[in-house]
Amino acid sequence: MTAGRQLLVVNRLAPLLLLVLIGLTSSAQASDDPPPADPPLRIATFDLDATPPVGSMMAYDRVRRVDELELRCRGVVLLGADKPIVLCAIDWIGVANEAHDIFRATLAEAAGTTPDRVTVHALHQHDAPRCDFSAERILHELGVSDLGTHDSSFTRPWLQGLKPAVADAIAKAKPVTHAGYGVADVEKVASNRRIPDEQGMIRAVRYTTCRDPKLRAEPEGVVDRQLSSLSFWDNDQPVAVLTYYATHPQSYYRTGVPSPDFPGIARFMRGQDMPDTLHVHFNGAGGNIGAGKYNDGSKKNRMILAGRMADAMERAYQATTKFPLAAESVGWDVVSVELPPAKHLDAEKLREQMSDPAIAVGLASRLAWLQRCQSGHKIDLACLKVGDVRVLHMPGELFVEYQLAAKALRPDLKVAMAAYGDYGTAYIGTAEAYGQGGYETSERATNVDARAEPILMDGIRQLLEVQQ
Repeated sequence: MTAGRQLLVVNRLAPLLLLVLIGLTSSAQASDDPPPADPPLRIATFDLDATPPVGSMMAYDRVRRVDELELRCRGVVLLGADKPIVLCAIDWIGVANEAHDIFRATLAEAAGTTPDRVTVHALHQHDAPRCDFSAERILHELGVSDLGTHDSSFTRPWLQGLKPAVADAIAKAKPVTHAGYGVADVEKVASNRRIPDEQGMIRAVRYTTCRDPKLRAEPEGVVDRQLSSLSFWDNDQPVAVLTYYATHPQSYYRTGVPSPDFPGIARFMRGQDMPDTLHVHFNGAGGNIGAGKYNDGSKKNRMILAGRMADAMERAYQATTKFPLAAESVGWDVVSVELPPAKHLDAEKLREQMSDPAIAVGLASRLAWLQRCQSGHKIDLACLKVGDVRVLHMPGELFVEYQLAAKALRPDLKVAMAAYGDYGTAYIGTAEAYGQGGYETSERATNVDARAEPILMDGIRQLLEVQQ
């Protein structure tokens, strides 16, 4: 090729070569840029007064006065790990059926997420409100004028206050750089309520207040003494501490005075120790657990039990192991299950019995649960993943055996449990317990039966990713 023709080819190719060089330069620059960072994890904390005013109906009595300690609704919103996750605990006896749905939907709307990523749990104090909009609706349909414990004139307007509270909390959300987990045994608080005979049948129930010295002298029985503490940190500052412990929370009640009882007082004590950190407590699977062995009903025992719980909360916090936390280490899984209603629930019979206004209020929640089941309603079981920590979120007054079984399924993980979610189920015993007798598995206490155990355990296995 002559020099003239070579020059002509170069001239023709020059624009193309220039484009290639520009592209290569651009690619080199792009490869040197850092990859896009994951959205930073943040946490929002909210805390509302949930105390009903004087004259309002609680689970058993009307409020006659309000004392020093309030009932609280507390929770956290985890931001940056997919859609927001909302964890909420309230000092009420229970939130059931449609009320549980509306509670979750309200929080979801406020946090900009979906209800399946929201969990609501009651601590189950008895000098506190009950919330069941389904039961209230049924009573209205029957023309019952005195709605008693299902009167929502306080709870419905109160719910509207959640939206601005959560929105304000999100606006003030703080970074999360670390999480922490620690455990400690609670001494002389929990004892099993069900006292078996030699054949395994329940011969006595040791309620949370037990005045019978012979029953108090019985062994603790099957309990989970362990209190778990999950904390979220902004570098060296703990922003929120979430604790989990399984027991009925009553020391005494029927006072007409709203009270968070000894778990709420323990939470308050820890808040006084660490006033810049929100403390949120969840009741574990305490359906068959109470303080009866250590509580004869003396009023002074409330502070004694609270002190023991606060001590365990502090020891679990002091035993905390911190670890760096990134968005990919936080997860949320849900398994929806359909729990069959107890066979003793009969819609026609319940409606007939409810023609008596004196007992209609007490039966309304049973009919509400039955109707929910007949409509195909499913309950969400959920699991929060934080590194190697797993927190299971479960419905009803679950027996402690479910909590112990969950921990045994994954000894390689740190497993905790919050129960008393959807309260429509009432007590949920083990399959074996339904054949043993006792109050908790009686027709007046439970809305499910032995068929619930395999369904719930299968859901727990799925959430913990256990292969059968």
